[in-house]
Amino acid sequence: MVPSWLSLLASIGMAVGPPLVYADQAVSIVRKKDSTGFSRDVCAILLIANITRCFFWLGNHFEFTLLLQSILMILAQLALLYICIHYRPRLSSENLGISTRPLSFWQWGTYSQYIEFLAGYILCLAILFLIFSRFSVFVSLLGFAALGLESTLPIPQLISNYKQRSLYGFRASTLIGWVGGDSFKTVYFFLQQSPLQFKVCAIFQLSIDLCECSLNFCGQYLIFCTTFRHHHPTFLLWYTSTCRYLPRGR
Repeated sequence: MVPSWLSLLASIGMAVGPPLVYADQAVSIVRKKDSTGFSRDVCAILLIANITRCFFWLGNHFEFTLLLQSILMILAQLALLYICIHYRPRLSSENLGISTRPLSFWQWGTYSQYIEFLAGYILCLAILFLIFSRFSVFVSLLGFAALGLESTLPIPQLISNYKQRSLYGFRASTLIGWVGGDSFKTVYFFLQQSPLQFKVCAIFQLSIDLCECSLNFCGQYLIFCTTFRHHHPTFLLWYTSTCRYLPRGR
């Protein structure tokens, strides 16, 4: 039996922790006045997923802690999105008008366009919910859509890092927060007997987090081995013994 005080602390951490993960990322962007390196698609996934999860709660009253977490995450991502747009690079696809996405999705020029899209999405969900909420299958699909989308959260950042061949702009604290937070919530979902959607998607998301963590570590290791050795000849002996199987810098 879990003590009541421990359960209370876990609930508070579950509600407040995930939104706070992005505080350091936001501070870093403001300090550098540059949002390069952080994928705004992360904001898109979290906003759409958590809005959908709120409607899922209306049809299946899971823990109030998780509903509160969604509300706080929506507020946090709206703030982070505003910061990213305000400090986006001058050569971004939005400023150059060269977006390759259909309808320039999530690469719009002004913050108000993002808000208009989210308002329209909420309206559509509300209409669908009013019509189909009596069907348990629809409510279950809402849950899988919300949690399934959220479980893909690390993928846009992984793609962004790959495209720019750099980890610049992406805070290690955010990645650590993803791994630690998703590990915590996976355990939390099983202990609290949360709906199946939460458990399945949490396991999948944690596996993606660990994959990205491994790739980021390898990327840092490659950068270190292929740049530091050019400036320190004495490093060559160590490099030969430990990094000889890694590609040499050009």
